[in-house]
Formats: sequence, structure tokens, C-alpha cells
Amino acid sequence: MNLKKIGSLMLVFFICFTFGIPAGYAKEGKPNLADESRSAILIERDTGKVLFEKNSNEKLPPASMTKIMTMLLIMEALDEGRLKMDEKVRTSEYAASMGGSQIFLAAGEEMTVEQMLKGIAIGSGNDASVAMAEQIGGSEEAFVKMMNDKAKELGLRNTVFKNTTGLPVKGHYSTAYDMAIMAKELLKYEKITKFTGTYEDYLREDSDKKFWLVNTNKLVRFYPGVDGLKTGFTTEAKYCLTATAQKDGMRAIAVVFGAPTSKARNAQVTKMLDFAFSQYQSHPMFKKGHPLGKAVISKGEKRTINAVTSESVSLLTRKGENVQDVKQKIILSKSLKAPVEKGDKVGTLKLVKDGKTLAETQLVADQSIKKAGWWTLYKRSFGMFTRAGSKN
Repeated sequence: MNLKKIGSLMLVFFICFTFGIPAGYAKEGKPNLADESRSAILIERDTGKVLFEKNSNEKLPPASMTKIMTMLLIMEALDEGRLKMDEKVRTSEYAASMGGSQIFLAAGEEMTVEQMLKGIAIGSGNDASVAMAEQIGGSEEAFVKMMNDKAKELGLRNTVFKNTTGLPVKGHYSTAYDMAIMAKELLKYEKITKFTGTYEDYLREDSDKKFWLVNTNKLVRFYPGVDGLKTGFTTEAKYCLTATAQKDGMRAIAVVFGAPTSKARNAQVTKMLDFAFSQYQSHPMFKKGHPLGKAVISKGEKRTINAVTSESVSLLTRKGENVQDVKQKIILSKSLKAPVEKGDKVGTLKLVKDGKTLAETQLVADQSIKKAGWWTLYKRSFGMFTRAGSKN
């Protein structure tokens, strides 16, 4: 059963908070933040609120920003236990043959998942991306299908992937908006910034083939708080960057497509981040994994499961704005049946003011629940009959 499609929901709770509310975004004049890019967007990570955009739904080649989706699927596999950081990954001849940016993997060479992630996140290694795709999907083609399936799951209508690397190919495209949503999703896995936020590191450190990695995203070194995510460049795509920074509890995501130079790309992202942190403030509500109720599981080894936040949850305001009576609305599913996998949707959290939803996020299962065996179900039913009989 696909729990993500469950539509029957119940069990609603309201709790009042005093927090600020974003007001008047649409009424403000657009700041000139990305005049040298073909398209751009700036969002606040927790709420997904768009703070600035320019042609954000234009379909364009994303170059190596494609690897944001590649890394997302890697982190998802790690989170679900299908992959381990210390697991060895063997490089195929095909993966070793990738051109463009690479970490110069040799056919048959083995590296751990952690080392491959370094190669992708810091060095933008096309060879490492394909090697990881083959490890997870069995082939690059199968992994690309997973990438496109994930894009559909996230509601991204203007993204199509043809490979895991972003190397030029017809029909491979995305948008600034879609890329921001992918980045938002990737940042749910907080460990990713350990890789994307590292400016330099080494591979093969204990060998005569020691390889120095330097982050292609120079803002990691030169802009305080920047800890990701991914650059991109091809002759067709020009200079692209999806960047993220955190300051005073607020995380912003800025995306630029089609800047003429790397200097212009970095300058425009800097403008957007400066604008976000100078004009807005975030009010943290819950961290990822915070329990907000128990969902009932039918025919499971356990009868209930904790419904926890799938990501950090915040409210966003213009600086200085404060309004009262924000309500928390928790909606838990009433039709969950075992088996339930860790991370499956079991409900929804909404932050509401005067009937308007300010923020919305999924509540997910904090553990997996297997289907109960017949003996467990029998004892459970027998206990129910016994309790019912004792009342007569």
C-alpha cells in the first residue's frame, strides 16, 4: 500500500503560539538581485517561501547542479539503510570513462560511499556520480528513472533527467524553482552539508595517488554561513549555482542559471543571500524528528507509531513583524495498515493564522512496523473478546 497517497485524515489538534507572520510579499517592489542571470530564485528553506524570483520556471540545462538529485537519492538510500557510508563501491569501466569534471577513478577501483560522496559534493566528479548510480540502481539508466520518479514525487513538472551528471544531452533540463525544491529536500538530510560545506579535502590519502579536492563552490570559503550546495557549468548552460547559507537560525537557498562568468554567478548569489538575511527572520518551531502524536496502525506488530516532523519547521517574517494567534494543526491518518516503513507519511502538520496556512509539512513514521503474525492477531482479538465479555 502506498502510504504517501493516503487521503483519509483525522485527529485534529490546535495549539496557539505567538509568532510573526509574513505579510505583503506580493506588494513589495522586486529588488534587482539577478540582472546577469537567465533565471534565478531565492527561498527560505523551512517554509519554502519565495523571497525573489526571475524567470524561475524557465526550462534550462542545469549542468552539474543535476548532482543535487543524485546526492538526494544517495542520502535517501543511506537513511533507509539500503546503503552504508563505509560500504565499498567498485568503479565500472563505463563510470571510469566519464569526461568533464572527475576524480579520475580507474576501472575496478574501489572507494567507500563516504569517499564517493566527497568526490561528488566537493569535486563534482562525474565518474563518482555514475559509480554511485550503478551501486544504488544497478545501472545508470535505472538510477535516472529513480531521479525522474523522485522529481514527480516532489511535484516538479519542469524537470527531466537524462543522466546523473549534467553532461550535455538533449532533453535534460530543469528550472530554478525545481532546483530550489530539490535543494530543500536534500537539506532534510543534515549530514549532507558535512560534504557540500567542505572547501578542501583529499582522496587516496595513504597512497601515491593522493588527490586534492577543492570545492567548486568558492562561496563556501568566502561567504559566512554558506555550506553548499552545487555549482554547474557547460558551454550551453553557462555558469550555474545552487547555494545555501544559514544565519541566526534561518536557512536560505539561492539558485542562479545562466550567468556569464563565475564571478557574476557568485556576485548574484551573494546579493540574494544578503537580501534574505537583512530583510527576513525565521522563528524555529520544531526540529526534524520532533514527535507530534501517535498514529494508529491496523494489523501491525505495534498498534501505534510516533508521527514525527519530516524536516525542521519554522515561521518566516519580515524583520520586526510580530503577530499573535498562530495555531498548530496536526492531522493524523485514520487508515494506516501494516507494514509501515520508517519515513512513510502518517500525517500532516499545518501552521494556521485566520484560516490561512502559513506552513505545511509531512509527519512521518519514526520507525518501521511489520505486519503482525496470525498468533499476535489471535491473541489481540482474544483479549478484545475477553474484555468485552467481562463487561456483561
